[in-house]
Amino acid sequence: MKKLLLLTAAIAIIACNEKPKDYVTLSGKITDKNSDSLVIRSRTYSKTIKVNTDGTFGDTLKVETGVYNLFDGNESTNLFLKNGFDISITLDTKQFDETITYTGTGAEHSNFLAKNSLMQEQLLDMDALSSLDMESLESRFGEIKIKLTEFYNANKDVDTSITNVLSKNIDPMLDYYKGYLAESIALKTDLATGAPSPTFENYENYNGGKTSLTDLKGKYVYVDVWATWCGPCKAEIPSLKALEKQYHGKNIQFVSLSIDDDRSHGGSWDKARENWKAMIADKQLSGVQLFAPNGWQSQFILDYKIQGIPRFILIDPNGNVVTPDAPRPSSSELTKLFTSLNI
Repeated sequence: MKKLLLLTAAIAIIACNEKPKDYVTLSGKITDKNSDSLVIRSRTYSKTIKVNTDGTFGDTLKVETGVYNLFDGNESTNLFLKNGFDISITLDTKQFDETITYTGTGAEHSNFLAKNSLMQEQLLDMDALSSLDMESLESRFGEIKIKLTEFYNANKDVDTSITNVLSKNIDPMLDYYKGYLAESIALKTDLATGAPSPTFENYENYNGGKTSLTDLKGKYVYVDVWATWCGPCKAEIPSLKALEKQYHGKNIQFVSLSIDDDRSHGGSWDKARENWKAMIADKQLSGVQLFAPNGWQSQFILDYKIQGIPRFILIDPNGNVVTPDAPRPSSSELTKLFTSLNI
């Protein structure tokens, strides 16, 4: 009995003296995976993790404590990593943000980040906010600030390096969105519904020849202003393609207008045009594909006061403005708008 007690004590001492893991264990399962790998990255770190055929994955990472980005080949999210954590991830790519869940040691920090991302997305619904006037917008942003502050203060078990940064960034973030929306509201005043739309003339068409806005008269025209280097623009491509298929044969023409220019392509207009054509072919883009002759400085872009992309514009069959800042293809508000117009 004495020997057994001594052995038990020895094991306990050894266990107590074990050094904590100096790495993160990361594993999980992805439903409907987008690629055969995940990338965990920050400004100074990157590691690719293989995803098996059945969606499972697992690896170890030696990291500096902090927030990292997880990229699955199509979408991304943030997670908090610290050596010693043992985290398991589950997600369904069909509802990426809504389903991603973390379990295990240290999971509470990443679950908080996931909830924060979803909460911000819901509170900062650009389609809903852009429909407000300036007075209502100010009031709404005050409510959003209160909700975010309460959410951050309520999560006492989350690493303070996360909540402190998020709390500090509330005002700058809301000021950015407020400025953007103020421009949108002013734009709708300057280019009100029913006003003659600014036009474009003889823009290069991917299928050959030149196209002007007047060539498209007689149908509604939904204009997608984009560029090959624009991540949010490319994220809308699947929804835009589905929309074009849904409304094929209807009284609407879909126009994608690239503002790729020399500055974004190593100083070469030829390279800009080459990359534009290559992406159209690679992504099998449909609709009317046009190339703005002077990029951001093209007159149509200046007239619509476009300072950020993607931007979506809807013009009626007579060439008049329906909205200079239409909902994006992925928004259910767009099909509601089309239905109200009997498209």
